Amino acid sequence: MPPTPRLLVVEDDAELLRMLETLFTGEGYHVRTARDGQRALHLALTEDWDALVLDRGLPLIDGLDVLGKLRAAGIEAPTLILSALGNPADRVDGLDRGAEDYLAKPFDVDELLARVRALLRRHRTAATTIRLPGGAAFDTESRLVRLASSEVVALSEREADLLRELSREPSQVFERETLLRRVFPDAEDIGVVDTYVHYLRRKLGRGCVTTIRGIGYRLGES
Repeated sequence: MPPTPRLLVVEDDAELLRMLETLFTGEGYHVRTARDGQRALHLALTEDWDALVLDRGLPLIDGLDVLGKLRAAGIEAPTLILSALGNPADRVDGLDRGAEDYLAKPFDVDELLARVRALLRRHRTAATTIRLPGGAAFDTESRLVRLASSEVVALSEREADLLRELSREPSQVFERETLLRRVFPDAEDIGVVDTYVHYLRRKLGRGCVTTIRGIGYRLGES
């Protein structure tokens, strides 16, 4: 089972934001929310997201300015603009500023859900192969890793989930508690994270994951 998609929803209308959070949570997404551009920018820069649903008219920082800052920082999470500004010029502006999709308010709930699903599908298709440190290539669909030596290694479902999570941000140190919550949500013993790191090292070499003492793990060698 792939990891739960992580969705950041940004909307300044409190009632609409609660509705969107309930809607997406009910669809099985891991959802976090923000009501202003500054908070949205902070969350988008410090956490990893599979997709963003972003209002334009936000307090503190406009939604399109938030998106521009994210793209300038190399954050490529696919983004759907959800806005009351829905004429063709507004939509073109949003798409030109880096959004992958644009939906005007008021919107049909089923259409919104379908557009987010399509956004996630396109994103997954574009990112099925992840380049790993040391020249290895990880195919997230087949769960196969082709090592620099050309040897092909098959990963179990949980091994692949853990490697995929670590690969989201190769330079980031992931706390063990974070990996437990995201990759092993049904487990209670944090030792399961250490066990699967051991499995990955056994298959891919000790350098595939670095231990950051007292904190957790990071992809690749020190």
